[in-house]
Amino acid sequence: MYRIVNPLLKNIIHRSLFDATSRKQCLQYLKTLRTLQLNGYNTIFLGETDISESLITGEKVPCEDSLSWPIWSIVHAGNSQGWVPWRYRVFLRDDLPLDQQEDVFQEFCDFLSITYGKCAIVVKERKLSRAKMQESSQQLEITEPQSISLPSLLTINCCPETAKATGHELLSVPFPYSYLHPMDAAWSSLKWFIINNRKEFSLISLERTYSYQCILFSDLIGKGIEKMNPNKWKVAVSKVRRWENYYLDKFS
Repeated sequence: MYRIVNPLLKNIIHRSLFDATSRKQCLQYLKTLRTLQLNGYNTIFLGETDISESLITGEKVPCEDSLSWPIWSIVHAGNSQGWVPWRYRVFLRDDLPLDQQEDVFQEFCDFLSITYGKCAIVVKERKLSRAKMQESSQQLEITEPQSISLPSLLTINCCPETAKATGHELLSVPFPYSYLHPMDAAWSSLKWFIINNRKEFSLISLERTYSYQCILFSDLIGKGIEKMNPNKWKVAVSKVRRWENYYLDKFS
């Protein structure tokens, strides 16, 4: 007699040596963040997301062809009240010179100093390669949250020295706990707006031989960002705050 197995139960999650390391990273990140907040630092969440051209146009592209389509990266930041009043950036992936990558972060830090004073700039840690994970698993004693973290975005270079020089501190959320970064909720809101409203920002011209589609890309992105209003931000940040309190209590 054959037994029917629920396919959801086939994937068993095994605890590994990385659990202890990641928990310690998370705890030290949270303690550092809380200390900075108590010392008057404003928490600023800096993040980026990728927008494929097919998402903008609405065309269905096979998986094997999707890699050849242009990818746009949007960089922006928010705090507990909403988007920071900084002019967000839209870059064509892998098309930004290295010197300009550093200039963008320097400009961002200078803007924060003028607008908010000293800030704790929080980014998401990039996923470690297998070799890096094996190396980090041997480092159970971690002195700083950034010791094995990669506090940088793919589009711009986030330099801790640049942040310190302007009175800020740069922190990274450990990769296994990336949901402690509320920017994901903002990017989700933006992409849903694009999917549901892209036709309203599209102009189609039909001629005898050719047809043209003009998409008001800047207007589409700008309106989508505006849809992440202060109320939505408060919900996202409150959710992150509850998780932070939970882990501080659990891992301490």
